[in-house]
Amino acid sequence: MTGGTAASDGAANRGIGGRPLLAVSITMLLWASAFAGIRAGLEAYSPGEVAFLRFVVASLAAGVYLAVARPPLPARRDLPALLVLGFLGVTVYHLCLNYGEVTVSAGAASILIASNPVFTALLAGPVLGERLRRIGWVGIAVSFVGVVIVALGEGGGLRFESRAFIILVAALSGALYFVYQKPYLRRYGTLPFTAYAILAGTLLLLPWLPGTVRALPSAPASATLAIVYLGVFPAAIAYATYAYAMSKAPAPLVASFLYVSPAMAIVIAWLWRDEVPQGLSLLGGAVAIMGVIVVNRWGRAS
Repeated sequence: MTGGTAASDGAANRGIGGRPLLAVSITMLLWASAFAGIRAGLEAYSPGEVAFLRFVVASLAAGVYLAVARPPLPARRDLPALLVLGFLGVTVYHLCLNYGEVTVSAGAASILIASNPVFTALLAGPVLGERLRRIGWVGIAVSFVGVVIVALGEGGGLRFESRAFIILVAALSGALYFVYQKPYLRRYGTLPFTAYAILAGTLLLLPWLPGTVRALPSAPASATLAIVYLGVFPAAIAYATYAYAMSKAPAPLVASFLYVSPAMAIVIAWLWRDEVPQGLSLLGGAVAIMGVIVVNRWGRAS
């Protein structure tokens, strides 16, 4: 899989710009907005039910797209790979994240999820031939430090409990999904592949169907509507925009933007819920953004 990598995509040695930058920015904004929705959903549904209902909604959006656009169906030889990728990027990632956040503090969870760009950069070298220069790894380290500062600034403690390992599994499964999807993005296109992967991952969440059906009648409308939002925007739309950015730029550079998400989440909470951020959190966000700039501007190996 090392031939014909994103080096041919022109995002070239200058980093990410133009439409890929816009796409990844939309992704980070939507993913940053997801934390409040997940918390609202968990008030009425179990972690598995939140994941199932969220991706039922995302699957409906994907189904509408497929019905209207009518892209070619996946080749039979690719079906196992699409099923595995849906399993990694939807089923494993969201089950592990939801179950982990039941007991792991928000600060600890953000640090653990911040390992995703590290896993992505490590995998992208041997799998895709997309490597970072030393300065790129310095930028990743700087951004990770920024996330740690944000976590400390938000308070609540850094409780790395037994379920912390589950969140680390989520970070690894997400990295595997986004790295190994790249050949299929070239083969099928961003939107068709994303739709197929969402459908595959949702299919594997069917064991949570009975519990979701039982929980729906008594769940408050606010919790259900929050999950509907999660399914349409941070799931269906954000998965597609992130996949587009991945198809046009090196995976380590795109993944480094995940470090911006905690800072964006703080700003959203500030504007939406009047949750005034701590000075330490703002400092951490600035440090994380500095690291992303370093990775994007100088990190890619020529």
